[in-house]
Amino acid sequence: MSKLNRRHFLVTGLAAGAGAAIPATAAYADPEPPAETGRDLAGKGLRSDPFTLGVASGDPDHEGFVLWTRLAQQPLAEDGLGGMPQTPFTVQWQIYADEGGRRVVHSGVSVAAPEWGHSVHVEVDGLRSDRDYWYRFRVGPYVSAIGRARTAPHPLSYGGGLAMAFVSCAQYEHGYFTSYRRLAEENPDLILHLGDYQYEYTKNTYTIPGGNVRHHDGPETETLANYRQRHAQYKADPDLQAAHAAAPWLVVWDDHELDNNWADEVPEKPEVPQPNFRARREAAFRAYYENMPLRRTSIPRGIDMQLYRRIRWGQMATFHMLDTRQYRDDQGCGDGYRDCPAAVDPARSITGAEQESWLLDGFRKSRAQWDVLGQQVFFAQRDNNAGPAKVTSMDAWDGYVASRRRITQGWIDADVRNPVVLTGDVHAHWASDLKLDYDDPTGPSVGAELVATSISTGGNGADSDPAKHPFLTINPHLKFYNNQRGYVLTKIERDQMTADFKVVPQVQTPGAGVYTRATFVIEDQVPGVQQTYLRPMDPALRAAQQMTVEETVRLETERP
Repeated sequence: MSKLNRRHFLVTGLAAGAGAAIPATAAYADPEPPAETGRDLAGKGLRSDPFTLGVASGDPDHEGFVLWTRLAQQPLAEDGLGGMPQTPFTVQWQIYADEGGRRVVHSGVSVAAPEWGHSVHVEVDGLRSDRDYWYRFRVGPYVSAIGRARTAPHPLSYGGGLAMAFVSCAQYEHGYFTSYRRLAEENPDLILHLGDYQYEYTKNTYTIPGGNVRHHDGPETETLANYRQRHAQYKADPDLQAAHAAAPWLVVWDDHELDNNWADEVPEKPEVPQPNFRARREAAFRAYYENMPLRRTSIPRGIDMQLYRRIRWGQMATFHMLDTRQYRDDQGCGDGYRDCPAAVDPARSITGAEQESWLLDGFRKSRAQWDVLGQQVFFAQRDNNAGPAKVTSMDAWDGYVASRRRITQGWIDADVRNPVVLTGDVHAHWASDLKLDYDDPTGPSVGAELVATSISTGGNGADSDPAKHPFLTINPHLKFYNNQRGYVLTKIERDQMTADFKVVPQVQTPGAGVYTRATFVIEDQVPGVQQTYLRPMDPALRAAQQMTVEETVRLETERP
């Protein structure tokens, strides 16, 4: 490898010295960085394999991506330190042009420092666009598993079709992460995680009928040690590791990465004094960064963390990754489903003014075939009352009606070619047309929303006839519902986006298969969703498992 090529690489590690506070970035012409004191260069302080949490890649562009790992010899250590000596370690990384790891195209080193949980974030640049690469790490005699990453197409190219999957809501105690394993086997190009990557509750606090199948270690997460331990427990799961190793991820949080239904600096239960909530938020943000394949632009600064960002996949798609927690006004009327005057207050926002302005500006400047909003909570209106009162979720965009209308009007005014909203949070598959005015059911559709069910939250769930769900009758723009576990797998092409709603029927026992419950198509410049496939339902279940409004709301909102 020439020195000229090596200068393209950005090796992200920790600033030298025990007093390092934030990761620093340096460009190196040679595989070894300048000499630093106090670092374990040969892994002599390690007594066992430190790659127990797997590997990951994320935030790809047309020249590179982020590589991630975190060293932990004892991942479930209560102090959150992973059984690691409190000294920095030099970690080598290599990138290959082949899956077997024989053709090294780039390599370098980074520093895993105790101040950041011995995490490693490597920002790689200078690669060729629109192709697969493989990577792994080494420290001393220990070598990580190999992961697969992919660069985006050149900004002036559409590339081939994009196989993109999105997921959310993985409660470790409620079920096995079989959905992650089946997703890895799909060999996608890109995976979006839309939040609730991990849950904050202590053992058996948030339970499912019949009892949880696994248990959280440690107390409810409140300190940095708690959050590090909880992330490590999730990351140690082999099915989750397989999904991370399969493709680059784009991640955003929802609420459970910190506290159920938090809003800016307001905890879930503001009536209960929580004087340490700011410290809890800071700890949660720091642990989130340490455990995710994020660029240095997302390094947390105290209680603030820049998570909303824009990822371009050539001219085919632009992903606007949103943060609907950190800047929102508190939920109106005490949260839950309410007929609430605050929901229509024009001064209230779910994104905050700065993020809203950033998003609207992105719409105006976009030339993408598809503009995709990767975000957390239900965007379309879901009124659960057939009468004149409008009873909707205060935690969703329904609780911030003016905010939703400004965003929707923004993509209309900007003449966005194909706006699509991707959502998680509600532990069920949904598909919906989007409207500017939901009070006029005959009005035109102006976009589409696809909602992924949970990976495991809620346990197995149950199938039902989607056409008979009362929400679809009350809200005719809603087109599909399924209360089972799984993920959504899409194929994004110039003329259409195809979405397969994947179902894993059993998560309370490991090893289940996967099937497509329904397929929807969004055609180029034809707003809204069109169903092209629906798997026949078992006739024995038709009468026994029809969902009610009350049961749907309970499954979405019931928490400890």
